[in-house]
Amino acid sequence: MCYREKCTAYAKGDNLNFFWRLFRLQQNANHKAVRDILLFLCFRCAHRHGGYIGKDAILKSRPSLPHGLHGIFISRYAKIGANCRIYQNVTIGEVHKKAPVIGDDCLIGAGAVLIGDIQIGNRVKIGAGAVIHESVPDDCTVVAQPMRIIGCDKQ
Repeated sequence: MCYREKCTAYAKGDNLNFFWRLFRLQQNANHKAVRDILLFLCFRCAHRHGGYIGKDAILKSRPSLPHGLHGIFISRYAKIGANCRIYQNVTIGEVHKKAPVIGDDCLIGAGAVLIGDIQIGNRVKIGAGAVIHESVPDDCTVVAQPMRIIGCDKQ
C-alpha cells in the first residue's frame, strides 16, 4: 500500500492502528501524567473518527470495526470479549456505573443499543437497531425493539 492510500485510509477512518496503539499505551501507562497525555491523544483520535471508547473499557482483543469507529460509543465500564464484530452507530451504555459484559465472538449490528447491567453470552448475534436491556444466553440471535430472541442454537 503506497503512502497516499495509507493517508486516505486513515482519513476515512479505515485505519485505526494508531488509535489502538494509543489506547493500549494509555491503559498500560504507569505514570499519571503520561497516562493523561495519552488519554488526551486517544480521545482526540477517537473524536476525529467519530466515536468514543471509555478509558477503563476492558477489551480482550481488538474488536473488528468494519465501518471504523464512526458513531460507536463504548462506556468506560463495558467489558467486551475477544473477536467481537461491531458495526457503526452502536451504543454500549451504562446505568448507575454498570455496563454490559459482552462474550466472545459476538456480532453487534448497526445502530444497536446495549444498556445497563446485562450479560451477553458467547456467539450472540444482535440485529441492527435492536435495543437490549436484558441478559442474553449463549448462541442466540436477538432482534427488534423491544428485544426478541428468535433463535438459540443449543450445541
